[in-house]
Amino acid sequence: MIDANLANFETEVVETSKTMPVLVDLWAPWCGPCRSLGPVLEKLETSYDGRFKLVKVNTEEEQELAQAFGVRSIPMVVLMKDGQPVDGFVGALPEGQIREFLDKHVPASTDQDDAHEATDAMADAAPVSGLEQLQQALATNPANDAARGEYVKLLLQEGRLDDARRAFEPLAGKVALDRLASALKHWLDAIDAAAAAADIATLQAAIATNKRDFAARFALAQHHMAGQRWTEAMDELLDILMRDKSWNEDAARKAYVAILELIAPPVVKPAEGQAPATDPTVESYRRRLSMVVLS
Repeated sequence: MIDANLANFETEVVETSKTMPVLVDLWAPWCGPCRSLGPVLEKLETSYDGRFKLVKVNTEEEQELAQAFGVRSIPMVVLMKDGQPVDGFVGALPEGQIREFLDKHVPASTDQDDAHEATDAMADAAPVSGLEQLQQALATNPANDAARGEYVKLLLQEGRLDDARRAFEPLAGKVALDRLASALKHWLDAIDAAAAAADIATLQAAIATNKRDFAARFALAQHHMAGQRWTEAMDELLDILMRDKSWNEDAARKAYVAILELIAPPVVKPAEGQAPATDPTVESYRRRLSMVVLS
């Protein structure tokens, strides 16, 4: 962790973010939530073993930097990659939610490599081959949550709902800590909700009559999630967020984040000197979310 100022910002933040994620903590000494958030971020920087860099900006002393970030409320945390802000949040979030936030952007740890080895072969093989490899990984180590999560996701992609529910059971108690488990729970809930909700045409008619019928729009998004129409679902959720960021206890944002997790490709370690590969759709929708949340 370092303290950034106008003199070292270009080197410590902008240039560093071209080789690794940089988390910028904008704070002030008088801010109570800032004092509680700071130690959590420092702890996470250590636990992530150098996979991201924490930089702190005292907004009282560095008002030009605060203005450049458009700070309106603190604590404000911004994730920088490739010289640009790509995501962020405001407020002192719980550690579990911050881990969920970081895991969207920070390279995977070696604990996740076993799951990725099983899914990497899917690019050149039929889906069943990937399922078999994940089954083998779970038979060897039933506690491999990363492999189990990928296995459940493949089962859902194949429409094997009952098998997916059974496979998901060991993850059910971990949704607060495991980002993929949480995303899969959102997917399973959306499938159940879509089955019980009004049909798509009825929901679209309700939205046409009242664009602020967020319940209908959210139900439509769940239909899209159930049908694996991911961008359509995110478009509906984004419309809710643009009109009411905190609607229904943040339900729209949580579902949106879950979709990003579900559609993000496995993290592959890049060759030395190269930036990690990104999915243009995922990055585009992440930027849209950031623009709305930070506006």
